[in-house]
Amino acid sequence: MAELKMPEINSVIVAGNLTKDPVFRQTNSGGTPVVNFSIACNRRFRDSNHQWQEDVCYVGVVAWNKLAESCRDNLKKSSAVLVDGELQSRTWKAQDGSSRTVVEIKARRIQFLNKRKKNGEEDEEGFIEDECHDIHHEEIHEEDPGHIYEYKYLSSD
Repeated sequence: MAELKMPEINSVIVAGNLTKDPVFRQTNSGGTPVVNFSIACNRRFRDSNHQWQEDVCYVGVVAWNKLAESCRDNLKKSSAVLVDGELQSRTWKAQDGSSRTVVEIKARRIQFLNKRKKNGEEDEEGFIEDECHDIHHEEIHEEDPGHIYEYKYLSSD
């Protein structure tokens, strides 16, 4: 009888808002750009009394290279994003000598979900177009009274 093999699937898609400004740095070896940020993902559900409740899940995200640079240039606290990536865990030694482990999303693609007013003036959550040509991106504009929603799709490829 043939052995069954577990499929190697590690894929996550999550949407939320940044809880604070992204933290950008470069690695000590080679100066590779990397950015870390956390997003708050809201979930609505009905409780046992059939009342609507809301729960918040905080998720860490890491992005590398050109994707990290685009996040540094375009994201800030409360920016709305859709992140497509994979879960990864990492362990390190804290200053007190204890081991720390974190599970986070290693981003493959990030979609910026920001509003821009129709007259071209940016509101508080406005977005400035990225001029980077080696990052695949596409824009879709949907009409909403008084606003244009701009979706920008960035890939780490």
